Amino acid sequence: MTDSVLARAQFGDSDAFAELTGPYRLELRVHCYRILVSFHDAEDLLQETLLSAWQSLDRFDGRSLRAWLYRIATNRCLNYLRDTSRRLRDAEVVDPGSLSAGVVHSDVPWWLEPYPDALIGDAESNPEARFEARESIALSFVAGLQGLPTQQRAALVLRDVLGFSAAEVAEMLGSTPASVNSALQRARAAFEPSRDRDHVSLPRSRNEVETVERFVDALERGDIERVVALLTDDARMTMPPEPFELRGSRPIAEYLGRVWGEGVKVVSTRANNAPAFGYYRPDPHAEVYRASGLMVVSVADARVSSLARFDDKSLFATFGLPRTITHK
Repeated sequence: MTDSVLARAQFGDSDAFAELTGPYRLELRVHCYRILVSFHDAEDLLQETLLSAWQSLDRFDGRSLRAWLYRIATNRCLNYLRDTSRRLRDAEVVDPGSLSAGVVHSDVPWWLEPYPDALIGDAESNPEARFEARESIALSFVAGLQGLPTQQRAALVLRDVLGFSAAEVAEMLGSTPASVNSALQRARAAFEPSRDRDHVSLPRSRNEVETVERFVDALERGDIERVVALLTDDARMTMPPEPFELRGSRPIAEYLGRVWGEGVKVVSTRANNAPAFGYYRPDPHAEVYRASGLMVVSVADARVSSLARFDDKSLFATFGLPRTITHK
């Protein structure tokens, strides 16, 4: 950031403002997503953050633009979370009796949405951060954060994910370093990272790619025993917004065998630094396959350890996937 660009932006030059804030847009949206676990909410809060920054740029003290933007974004997210009306609508749920054995109540927030890898960006890691960048965007990680009180959640993300100092976080939250450290201690004690963090395959590794290819092939062939073999014994399948999930390789495989159907086509993508794919079902009345859902997969020790299924068709546009594909 140069003083001349800042000065032009403070005098109302929108191009200069875009030049100032452009390098931080991707990481700010990811930050809002970690706090809110909804891609669409994160996009809305990013726009609110930038509008607020534009309107208050004359009060920026010229020190760290990044920290100043994070302060605005964090407080916008916390204010949003205080609006108790935001999650009042009932989720559409399935009858647990219609599912196979192994159904349990899910602790995953029903508003959880996947985040496209293409929009994560390449934010530099900070030596003060306790979590690797790839782990800190994982679905299991961001979903787990939602169990923390909002102040603890913000403190953990700002300190342990982004590596800001206690003094910087205190300034962002309008608190004191002692209060931040206290909140952080409680958050660390309550927060449990992914159970398979030590065994998860490296993103885009040959092991990850080949495991997912074998898994999809088994699904497409309807080979339930092969699907069982490709799942870890304690595999977990969540289905936001449904408040239930499946546990265990056999229940998951049998459920997928019933709902997958014949002739399903798959288009690969990535979400939350993990393999993902959109799947399409044949339209009985036209020569096309129509978008049906999005699946995000975690791979550990050459087997699938978790799946998250999302049926919101609007996610296909978010991931740049077509709504229909033609017969080939």
